[in-house]
Amino acid sequence: MEYRQLGGSGLRVPVLSFGTATFGGGNEFFKAWGSTQVEEARRLIDICLEAGVNFFDTANVYSAGASEEILGKALKGLRDQVLISTKATFPLGEGVNDYGSSRFHLIRSAEASLKRLGTDYIDVYHLHGFDANTPVEETLNALNTLVQSGKVRYIACSNFSGWHLMKSLSISERYGWSKYIAHQAYYSLVNRDFEWELMPLGIDQNVGTIVWSPLAAGRLSGKYRRNQPAPADARVAQGGSPIPASAITDDVFYNIIDELEAIAKEVEKTVAQVAINWLLQRPTVSNIIIGARNEDQLKQNFGAVGWNLSLDQVKRLDKVSEVPPVYPYWHQRDFPMLNAAPKLY
Repeated sequence: MEYRQLGGSGLRVPVLSFGTATFGGGNEFFKAWGSTQVEEARRLIDICLEAGVNFFDTANVYSAGASEEILGKALKGLRDQVLISTKATFPLGEGVNDYGSSRFHLIRSAEASLKRLGTDYIDVYHLHGFDANTPVEETLNALNTLVQSGKVRYIACSNFSGWHLMKSLSISERYGWSKYIAHQAYYSLVNRDFEWELMPLGIDQNVGTIVWSPLAAGRLSGKYRRNQPAPADARVAQGGSPIPASAITDDVFYNIIDELEAIAKEVEKTVAQVAINWLLQRPTVSNIIIGARNEDQLKQNFGAVGWNLSLDQVKRLDKVSEVPPVYPYWHQRDFPMLNAAPKLY
């Protein structure tokens, strides 16, 4: 297993982490992801540790806390061998303070997550999204309090826009508070919007990227083929995709699938392994979250590590997956002498 620094921190993480949104199956949305319970979770964790994957990602909203509870029970006796990432901000109840990034909600949420996980500290604590109703100073001060108390080791964010992240980094620097070391973001061959602003920001500010849904909610798993019906047992068909259908156009999607299949044959890997390996060669990417409903899926994902696509193969995938950027990025591309794009090769 390869390990990388997580952004500008001293924390080293494996390039793959195991996402536990499949644990619990607490409602119809998460049942489409999976319904893993404690005994199976222990086996999946053992397989991860055997492969050098010691980083486990969850969130308080995954199956209304059940994912954290199952992960905590499955990790009993292993806490000193693993890194745990969890999140807060999204609604976890119907009360007016049951969501958001206020000091009240974040500290209460962190303490509840610690209890469900059965641990004294969280290694990486994410805001699951940006809360525009709470002053950023209040949010970051609360997160800094959690770090100073020892309940949280590092802080990170998820699903932020460029200005959300940059404003947060600036305020943390102003007051000497803990800074976001990573941004957990959606990024895949199917949707490369991340490259337009968030990637350059990550390079400039040394913020690592933790990629969620690298296979675009299973669309790049190898189950989808041109001129064939979409698989009925897939997460998308069962209503469990966090990526809207409108974000993906059929023409571009199936062109990507065709190229992935061709390259997969050339390197004797699966379509999913090629798609993940492409991401591992992108700037700022420190870690990719992989999910699995069973042991076979998990082991197959590990095959994305330990080799690299050739430069020609990377460029072929780049070409087939490129789409016109939105304003102001298309305008900035007309002036490369002023706006240096990330060096991808």
